[in-house]
This record gives sequence, structure tokens and C-alpha cells, in this order.
Amino acid sequence: MFAEERLNKILELLKTEGKVLVKDLSIKFNVSEPMIRKDLQKLEKEGQIKRTYGGAILKRNLAETTNISNRMIKNLELKKMIAHKAFNLINENEVIFLDISSINFILAEIIAQNNKNITILTNMVEITAYFRNNSNTNIICIGGTYSKNLGGVVGSAAIESISKYRADKAFIGSCGVNLSDCSISNFDLEEGNTKKTIINCSKSIYLLMENEKFYFDGAYKFAHLKDINTIITEENPNSKICEILNKNRVDLL
Repeated sequence: MFAEERLNKILELLKTEGKVLVKDLSIKFNVSEPMIRKDLQKLEKEGQIKRTYGGAILKRNLAETTNISNRMIKNLELKKMIAHKAFNLINENEVIFLDISSINFILAEIIAQNNKNITILTNMVEITAYFRNNSNTNIICIGGTYSKNLGGVVGSAAIESISKYRADKAFIGSCGVNLSDCSISNFDLEEGNTKKTIINCSKSIYLLMENEKFYFDGAYKFAHLKDINTIITEENPNSKICEILNKNRVDLL
């Protein structure tokens, strides 16, 4: 096996297992422990892993703080898959909350095209344009301070407004999920506190995200995995991630 191939295999193991040990890798690849240490040094220098005593863990990435317009076009096909899965969970006459999320923007368009008889609560102002010619869907916009970068309403006034409502289902987004401490994060404090309120006011909570976000973090932890009922993603993640989600009683769709 070539060195580059071995490095790729080590990264694959880290994504599956979360951590690796030098002695185990030495046996698996039939090379010396000093050679494995050199491999890990190279991967660490590239910024892909973090070495630990006797092994290594996968280095987590800090999610980019891009504006909503840029987030809309990233991973577009994956987001469409996730949005369609979420749509299939929405029943007639339900009250649902769509928070600030590029996937929710796509989900709102799907709902509007199907003229579903539901009530939507939202702090994402842009989605209301989809429902100009929709007679069945009732839209309730949350008031508060509008953030151009986030593309929605957040802050104390929004929190006060949201707390007056009750939703059957809430569909929320995030910057990342850290399975080491089971935290769900974003970048903005005001948005994070707004998401907390949405969670507290909803019966069932659905986190919409691409699989890659299991390897990213935001700066602000706004929820724990146990606060979430279901994570909706494009496909099942690796077995280790599924095991942790199951332990925290989080369904996966």
C-alpha cells in the first residue's frame, strides 16, 4: 500500500471510529509504529487531525460565517433531498415552525407549490414571497430585529413573539453537531437564543442538516441532542454516529 493510500485509509477510519491508536494502525497496515507516527504527523500538519497520546482524533472544522445568500447555493442538491424528506412529515392542519435555514427556504417553496393546508410560523422573512398565490397556507411572521446577514428576525423581541405560540413541529438548522459533547451549535448568540425558544415552544423538533455538519462546529451551543426528536439528512451517516444518536434517542431520517 502506498503512503498516500494509507493516509486516506486513516482518515476514513477516523470518520468512522472517531479516534485511532498507533499500535492498532501499525497492525492493520503492517508497518512500524514510527511509520504510523510519521503518517499522523503529516496529517496533523495538513490540519486534518489532532494527535493525542498514543493516537489521534479527527480535527473538527469551524463552520464559515457566510451570509444567507451564499448558504443558499452550497450543497444545493443535498439540501433539496433533505427538504423533500421534511415535507413528507408535514400533515394537513398542522402548525409548523420554519426557522432561519437555507434548507427551510427550499422546504417553504415545496410547501407553497403543493398548496398544503397548514399554518407556518417563521422568523425567515424571505420565504413569505412563495405564498403570494397560495390560498391554503396561513403564514405568521415573527416580529423583531431583522438581520441582513442571517436573513431573518432574531433577538429579544422575536423571542417574546415566538413564546406566544405553540407549534406541532419545528424544522431548524444549525452550523454543526458535535458528538463528543452532543451539542448543537451556530455562530450568532441572538439567533441561538431564538432557536432555543423555538425548541421550547414546539412539540416535535427536526434538525435539518447535511451529513458533513457532524464534523463542524459553531461558536455558540444552543441545544443538546436530547432536545431533538429527529435529524433529517441526505443519507445515513457512519455506524458510530448512528450509535451515538440512538443512545441519545434521536431518530434519523
